[in-house]
Amino acid sequence: MEQRISWNNYFMKLAWLIAERSTCLRHHVGAVIVKNKRVLTTGYNGAAIKMIDCISLGCLRDKFNIESGKNQEICRAIHAEQNAIIQCGYNGINIKNSDIYITHSPCVLCTKLIINSGIKKVFIETQYADTNFKKLFKQSNIKFYYLKTCSLLITQLL
Repeated sequence: MEQRISWNNYFMKLAWLIAERSTCLRHHVGAVIVKNKRVLTTGYNGAAIKMIDCISLGCLRDKFNIESGKNQEICRAIHAEQNAIIQCGYNGINIKNSDIYITHSPCVLCTKLIINSGIKKVFIETQYADTNFKKLFKQSNIKFYYLKTCSLLITQLL
């Protein structure tokens, strides 16, 4: 008998597919916001609308030798989580009490947006250089999980 993919793996695999649209030369990141097993919105890291992206202009972070997790304001890209949350606002979608699936753990700025947006659960697969999110999620009572899509194993980090 064939087994169906779990909801968690389904949404994480969607996040990885969405990440393929990224215009970042360093990290392809995808995010999916879900409520009641329904996709509300998605986002990937890339330049703002009508702005020239890093594929066309090159990476500023590489040009200035900025290590991952530092000086995020130098980057042209809007992070995947930010884009997913922005799309909810743009389209009038309520994401209070929703979940977010992200290919990479969030930076501290995205963590603050996630907290204030009302998202209650965060699922990630890959660890990003900035680890400040752990303390902030714990303080704000947001559940954080590390999801391995290949092994179907979920372990709570906090």
